[in-house]
Amino acid sequence: MQTSSAGIDFLSRSLRTTGIVLLFFLPFGIYYLGFYPSLAVFSGGVWGIVNLIFLSALVRSVIRVGGIEKTALIRAALIKFPLLYLSGYALLRVDVFNPIYLLIGFSGSLAVIGLKAAGRAILGLDEQSNDNRKAVEAGRC
Repeated sequence: MQTSSAGIDFLSRSLRTTGIVLLFFLPFGIYYLGFYPSLAVFSGGVWGIVNLIFLSALVRSVIRVGGIEKTALIRAALIKFPLLYLSGYALLRVDVFNPIYLLIGFSGSLAVIGLKAAGRAILGLDEQSNDNRKAVEAGRC
C-alpha cells in the first residue's frame, strides 16, 4: 500500500496537529497573555484550520482523474469565499481582539505545515519512503 506523505494525509495530520497546539496553547495563553488575546489567537487558528479544509476541498474537486466535480466545487466555493471570509472580517472588526493576535492565529496552521515539512526534509523521511517504495516495486516486478 502506497501513501503519499505530501498529499492529503500530510494536510490532515498537520491540521490535527494545529488543533492540538491551539488546545494546548489556550490555558497557558489565558494565564500569560490574558483571556481576550488568547481567545483571539484561538479564534484565528480555528478560522485558519477551516480555511485550509475548504481550500483542500476546492483543490480536490478541481484536480481529479475524472475531471472537475462541479457540484462539490460550487458548494465549497459558496461556503469558503462569502461565509468564511465574512467571518474572518467579523473577527477583525471585534474591538476586544487585537489584529496581531488574530494574525498569529490565522497563520498558525501555515507555521505548523512549514515546521512539519522542514522536519521531514531535515530527517530525510521522504527519501526513506521513496527508497522503500522502490524496494517494494522491485520485489513485485
